[in-house]
Amino acid sequence: MPRLHVNIDHVATLRQARKEAFPDPVAWALAAEKAGAVGITFHLRKDRRHIQDADVKALKQAVATKLNFEMSLDPEIVAIAARARAEAYCIVPENRAEVTTEGGLDVRRESRRLSPVVARLARGGGEVSLFVDPDLEQLAAAVDTGAEFVELHTGRYARAKGRAKVRELARLEQASIAAHEGGLRVNMGHGLDYENVAPVARLPHVEELNIGFAIVARSVFTGVHEAVGTMARLCRGGKAR
Repeated sequence: MPRLHVNIDHVATLRQARKEAFPDPVAWALAAEKAGAVGITFHLRKDRRHIQDADVKALKQAVATKLNFEMSLDPEIVAIAARARAEAYCIVPENRAEVTTEGGLDVRRESRRLSPVVARLARGGGEVSLFVDPDLEQLAAAVDTGAEFVELHTGRYARAKGRAKVRELARLEQASIAAHEGGLRVNMGHGLDYENVAPVARLPHVEELNIGFAIVARSVFTGVHEAVGTMARLCRGGKAR
């Protein structure tokens, strides 16, 4: 069963709504670790809409589990990431107008930019992942970049209903198998919540699930310990209780 990595971006979103010092995403990350998260994910965006530069340094100092730095190919962000010495990096597409990441990287189109960035981050000792749609051509292109992982975008599955949801789950399974056969390790994430995560957690070869918004939203009502702990149980094949 996959390990749960918790994305803390939307704790910072709440803080930045009033430009206050609280809620502190670093303190929330530490509480998530105590509740069962085995990794902490954050996305330093070019527009700094949630995570700030100071958070990156504080997270690196404080987080005891694996720290995963989500990032675009923007040269400024790449330079910050290379200095951050996180344990893992996930390269994602980024559009200033988007509410959240809307799809996977076009690895085929971006391969010339991706390969040197992947190599630079890997030289620093970090695992490097590419956030991609469950598309076999994109997976083949990902192999050529030298990335160790892909993170399969689960957004279409999360939004689908009925038979379409079954088809999207099958696409994720096919992509996971193809990635593994191509020598890539597999993570998944985006749009996963307490109602839809269990089938994804049962897919083959998936090592980590990155989940953020649903956990942060639930924690408003139940607290960090319950929200993270329940999701961790679901990822391990348990029940929500």
